[in-house]
Amino acid sequence: MITRIKDAFRLYCRSEIDEGRRLLLELWDELGPENAYHRSVTAHYLADTEQELDEELKWDLLALEAAQTLAGKPIETTPYAAGVQAFLPSLHLNLADDYRRMGDFKRASHHAEEGAAACHVLGLDAYSQTVRAGLVRVETQIAEQDRGPSMIFDFD
Repeated sequence: MITRIKDAFRLYCRSEIDEGRRLLLELWDELGPENAYHRSVTAHYLADTEQELDEELKWDLLALEAAQTLAGKPIETTPYAAGVQAFLPSLHLNLADDYRRMGDFKRASHHAEEGAAACHVLGLDAYSQTVRAGLVRVETQIAEQDRGPSMIFDFD
């Protein structure tokens, strides 16, 4: 399933925008609440396909909501618990950035703090370093009340 999700997002990133977004929406409809991890990843990518900030926020909130259904579960109860733990800092980073761009610095700060607190599970790989750097950047932008453009990531 994760391969299908990433393949759809790759299409979107490689200028096959309509097809990539269509496939992501199709996957979202296909995945039920019992597929919380995959729903979270799909919503996370769908947020990146949105042009309107309120729609991006909607998908980012859905991504976090789905992830949180697994976040507190013991690792032995689901194969995705560890993956969700590593995903939470990025999900909070995206929400911090959404709220910052909206000018809601209180909510932005809350999510930046949640993201930073969740970083203890991250390793030293490029993804982890990018998320940590993004959190530092968004915290600085929040402190400066900067509503400027979004950060761009390419984890592909």
